[in-house]
This record gives sequence, structure tokens and C-alpha cells, in this order.
Amino acid sequence: MGPTGKPLTEFPVPAPLPSHGPARVIAMVNQKGGVGKTTSTINLAAALAEYGRKVLLVDFDPQGALSAGFGTNPHEMDITVYNVLMDRQVKITDAILHTDVENIDLLPANIDLSAAEVQLVNEVAREQVLERALRHVIDDYDVVLIDCQPSLGLLTINALTAAHGVIIPLTAEFFALRAVALLMETIDKVKDRLNQVLELDGVVATMYDARTLHSREVITRLDEAFGDKLFETVIKRTIKFADANVAAEPITSYAANHPGAEAYRNLARELIWRGGAP
Repeated sequence: MGPTGKPLTEFPVPAPLPSHGPARVIAMVNQKGGVGKTTSTINLAAALAEYGRKVLLVDFDPQGALSAGFGTNPHEMDITVYNVLMDRQVKITDAILHTDVENIDLLPANIDLSAAEVQLVNEVAREQVLERALRHVIDDYDVVLIDCQPSLGLLTINALTAAHGVIIPLTAEFFALRAVALLMETIDKVKDRLNQVLELDGVVATMYDARTLHSREVITRLDEAFGDKLFETVIKRTIKFADANVAAEPITSYAANHPGAEAYRNLARELIWRGGAP
């Protein structure tokens, strides 16, 4: 049985893809920090890559945590997503890095990206700058995951405008629930005004602790609020995620047999089963 009291679905292992692309673009969004967004982006990507999907990770947070999670030093990079957005002469392929994980490439970010929020204000079609950049590589990948910064500013609007789907990582805490209404409102506005194909792929509960009544109650509330948009897969709290981050590896390779690694594999299978990824 799952945390909501319903029987868990056994999601099938996806079949190999006959060819790659065009990619489905998914924005990982929550304006609240500390919800496991970057951890989920890294490990979902690694699980999808294990199933033969070619994944491009877009670090869209000036803190560069996603980039650091693959062992790069964001502060030493000359070309990042910022240059791709702001300089027409820089091609997206100039900035993309191959990672040590098979099937995963990275478009890195660093603190320079924080300046883009201000500079984009004066751009024509400023909400579509990322979408225009991704067009050049969309056929090379099966999935593009965008790790958004914890805000609902212009960068996040760019990510939502470029995306086909949204995944909201959400900690199993009541405080996390309160911020979701504003996020859902933003998604609806972007869908209405800028990107009609945008849809909510689902909400994934993170940092779940089955021992606490609080966590179980929050899952029940999420189930009531989101219904079938709540992923059955729940990510439990474990120190192994932090250990893997320090090692600059996804948990799927750092601790391949750990329940946390299996949870992200299950999330990848569920996402594919739901049609959220090829």
C-alpha cells in the first residue's frame, strides 16, 4: 500500500527508444526553496538515462547547484546559460557540457544568471528567450529538464514558456502546501497567455517520513487537492541524497541499490507510463 492508503501500481520498465528526439521539455518548479528540487532533477534525469533516454539538464538557478551536482565549478565557467540567453553570437551547443553520466548533458549556470532577470526586461519577447535557444537542440534529446530557481520571476516564466510539462517537487509539510496556490495561478497564466501546450505533469512528494503523522496527513491533503496529478511515487527522507550530492553523483550510481535510488527509478517509470516522457 502507498502513503495514501491505495494499492501501489507496478510501473513497467519502459521499452528502449528506436531513435532520439524531439525532446519533451519539463520545468521542475517550486518558488519555495529547500524542497528537493535540484536533487529530484539530478536523480530523475539519471533514472531516465538508465532507461536509455537522452537527457539535457538546464541549470536555471543562479546558485548553480545543479551544475555543482555534476562536479563542475560554476564560478570557473566562461560560457553558461547566461551567455546563451544574452548574446546572440553564442550558440547553445557552445555551452552544453557532457557529464560523466551516460546519456546526460548539462547546460550550466552560475551567478551571472542573476543579472539576466534584470537585462531580459528590455528584450523583445523576453519570456521566450530560453524557448528560442532550446529549439536548436530539441531534436537531439528525449527529455529536457529545467531546474528553476526558487522564485516566480522572469527566469521561471521563461522556463514555463519553453516547457511542455511541469513537475512540482513538494516537501511533505503544511508550509509547503500554502505556496502551491500561487504557483498554480502562475502556471495557468503562462498557459493562457504564452504557452497553450503547457500542462501539469504532476506533484511529487519529497522528504517524506512515514513515521510522522504530519507527513502522512500532508500526503492525504495532497491527494485530495491534486488527485491523479499526485505521483504515486514518494521520495522518502534520507541522508544518502546529501552524501551523493557531496560526491557529485546521482544516487543511482552513488548508492545504486539504496531505496532512494529505486524511488527515482520508479518515478522515471511512472513519468513515462503517464506519458510525461517518451
